[in-house]
Amino acid sequence: MIRRPRRNRQSETIRRLAQETTLSTDDLIFPLFVTEGTNKAVEVSSMPGIYRYSPDLLLKEIESCLKLGIKTFDIFPQLEESKKDKHATESYNSDGLYLRTIREIKEKLPEATIMTDVAMDPYSSDGHDGIVKDGKILNDETLVVLGKMALAQARAGADIIGPSDMMDGRVGYIRETLDDEGFTDVAIMSYSAKYASAFYGPFRDALDSAPKFGDKKSYQMNPANRREALIEAELDYAEGADFLMVKPAFSYLDIIQTLNENFPIPIAAYNVSGEYAMIKAAAQNGWLDGERAMLEMLLSIKRAGAKIILTYFAKEFALLQK
Repeated sequence: MIRRPRRNRQSETIRRLAQETTLSTDDLIFPLFVTEGTNKAVEVSSMPGIYRYSPDLLLKEIESCLKLGIKTFDIFPQLEESKKDKHATESYNSDGLYLRTIREIKEKLPEATIMTDVAMDPYSSDGHDGIVKDGKILNDETLVVLGKMALAQARAGADIIGPSDMMDGRVGYIRETLDDEGFTDVAIMSYSAKYASAFYGPFRDALDSAPKFGDKKSYQMNPANRREALIEAELDYAEGADFLMVKPAFSYLDIIQTLNENFPIPIAAYNVSGEYAMIKAAAQNGWLDGERAMLEMLLSIKRAGAKIILTYFAKEFALLQK
């Protein structure tokens, strides 16, 4: 036998020399939840180790993560029901929790790169990503709200805008809105292929943002479809997106690979709450090695072609590198 592949696996050093895919904190974005209050950290019951932080403790958490090498954070707000309405007006209230928190982070920790979420559901009394009329989600009317939201976030200091709503034409509308106001350097990381997935449950639990009726299948993608992801991604690319995202990640590795092979801009993948919760629950029950499973999951997402991974494992991964 001339060719013996096991020779490249015989020691840890040789295995590292032959390793094709590597992962570092530079590849990761850490999603974080902010809630009203002071000195408040409430663990999300379905996401062990993940907390809703009041703004003061969120700043401390970001500061500790920066020291570990995590540089980018995606912030999501949990709002009281009294702040929600059918048109998500709180989403562009400059004195509201979300925009106030972003400004404070950028003022006190300017080295942190902040990504924001553009979607109506955290602010909507209907719990949907668009304006609801007679039980239907209105597309074009929603774009106006999304534009106001994105512009308010850019004014607050956001570095990357993340439209997660899946309304048609929203990337182009947001890009034009930002450019018209002089925010040409604010990037857009579009949730291009966001599927109507069962893996979002813990996230909706964290934000209390589940739909009040029906589901999101009329705007999020059918999990059975792969070629449709190319259509969505092509539209977002043409409309000016700087990054294209696939969500969820682990169950959609083929979609990540497809977009990576077809577009010349970085592909991101969101390792969602349900994927995180599965590993945590199985590890707590002793059914698998949580640390190894985490690393294998993240490496597989990177191997599939994701340059960027949004993951709740970011801090845990960074701690392992120290």
